[in-house]
Amino acid sequence: MTPTHIEHIGIAVNSLEESIPFYEKVLGLKCYAVEEVKDQKVKTAFFKVGDTKIELLESTDPEGPIGKFIEKKGQGIHHIAFAVDDVNEALKAAEANGVQLIDKQGRKGAEGLNIGFLHPKSTLGVLTELCDNK
Repeated sequence: MTPTHIEHIGIAVNSLEESIPFYEKVLGLKCYAVEEVKDQKVKTAFFKVGDTKIELLESTDPEGPIGKFIEKKGQGIHHIAFAVDDVNEALKAAEANGVQLIDKQGRKGAEGLNIGFLHPKSTLGVLTELCDNK
């Protein structure tokens, strides 16, 4: 597995409505998409910075992964996502190298990407997402 680029950086926030203005007014970025991913209990907002995206994540359920993250750690960087040619092959390669997986197979994420997560216990404390290279 060799990532082609950083696909996005995921940032957990309490509210998209309160967070989007910072990225637009202060940083001068444009929010180009807001989407709900129901099975992940999250609403997302995306900004493009060069070839990399910033993904803001607002929980739609306090018991969802982002709700639990914010309760435990507060707002902040949640994960880093790398683009790979094939998520399923990359997950197999990571597991073969002793990495603990959260997802054994890719699943649908925001923007229709096939995604899979590596457990932070195996990735130096950083939740790592692999995304198909679109």
